[in-house]
Amino acid sequence: MYHAIKGHRVIHFPRPGLARELVVALRGEVTFSDAHNGLFLAAPRRTGKSTFLLNDLAPALRATGVVVAYVDLWADPRRDPGTLIADAIARSLAPHASFVSRVAKKAGVESVTVPGVLKIDLSKIGKHDGVTLPDALRALHETAKAPVALIVDEAQHALTSDAGEATMAALKSARDQLNQPGNVNLMLVMSGSDRDKLLRLVNTNAAPFYGSQIARMPPLGEDFIEHVARLISAQRPDLTPVDWPLLLRAFAGFGHRPQFFMESLGQAISPLAGLEGVRFEQAVMEAAHERQRTDEAQMASDYLALRPVEQAVLWRLLEQGPRFRPYDGEALQFYRKRASPQVTAQQAQAALDSLRKRTPAIVWKSARGEYAVDDAAMHRWFEKRVTERQWPPVDSQSHRASDRDEME
Repeated sequence: MYHAIKGHRVIHFPRPGLARELVVALRGEVTFSDAHNGLFLAAPRRTGKSTFLLNDLAPALRATGVVVAYVDLWADPRRDPGTLIADAIARSLAPHASFVSRVAKKAGVESVTVPGVLKIDLSKIGKHDGVTLPDALRALHETAKAPVALIVDEAQHALTSDAGEATMAALKSARDQLNQPGNVNLMLVMSGSDRDKLLRLVNTNAAPFYGSQIARMPPLGEDFIEHVARLISAQRPDLTPVDWPLLLRAFAGFGHRPQFFMESLGQAISPLAGLEGVRFEQAVMEAAHERQRTDEAQMASDYLALRPVEQAVLWRLLEQGPRFRPYDGEALQFYRKRASPQVTAQQAQAALDSLRKRTPAIVWKSARGEYAVDDAAMHRWFEKRVTERQWPPVDSQSHRASDRDEME
């Protein structure tokens, strides 16, 4: 799905089979699937999720006559999610307006009349003095005379503001208004890089899409690596046969992240690599191990740089996950045991605020006051260290100093 070998040219590795399966499910043609009520896909960052949505799923939907609107809520985190979604709908709606309306808009007129439906001010979709999101989506469906698919990438970002939550509720309302049994006119695709955050759209009675399921998007795997192996064989016959099973293990070591894998592969097969007595596949595997060590060392360094109260709060959050309650009696007892006997709820709140304001942020907060670690990779790091009995991290310099004290 990412890079070719020769000349660092970017290519696309298509996944048409997966795209076709999802299109059929979104259209309500799979008996045991709820995707027609909303498809929620979770995949870790940098694993090709957005590339798949834009280059595989969206074209597959368009090929069946569906009008597709795409928006990435992480493209500009400072803007209100509702505004970003409204802009995406407006961009999709504009080409279906009449020629006269398009000319008028170029002249500075913002309103577009949809014959027989309503008059829309494109700059005010979703705002209190403008047309609602359900009405805008209905207008898009009516003018295009086709089903509409709205793909919202990094959808969990909508939960960070009251306006974003209201937007999700409006989309749910639009779905209920436009869809009828056996007739799906609005398909909603919500993706996220953190399953725990995305779950908050579906897992409580107050959640806008309560009852829907989160699906893990299959990562790139054996077919991708075989494709890469064929490219290597074609461009560098001197490196054949390619040990693709070893490359597959290396790819898994990179967390199935194509960018890091391909960068390492490009360096390993370069004539300037200077590998002596070592196959390039082994060099890529070692690079994967080094990437893991670097990522884990960075998280340990970030953790050790925190104040004791911040460490205790983060520890509790990593341990509890979605069950995290920052200020209940058990949590306060936890903080006091690991930081200071005098920790108060106010100090715990200050610690959470500090973790959220760091650059990059360590903690994420929803508009409802729910917390999660910002990067899901930190959960995997925590679980690995707990399993290996290496939690919590310890400052090696402090260890060396204490060792010297004992020797003296």
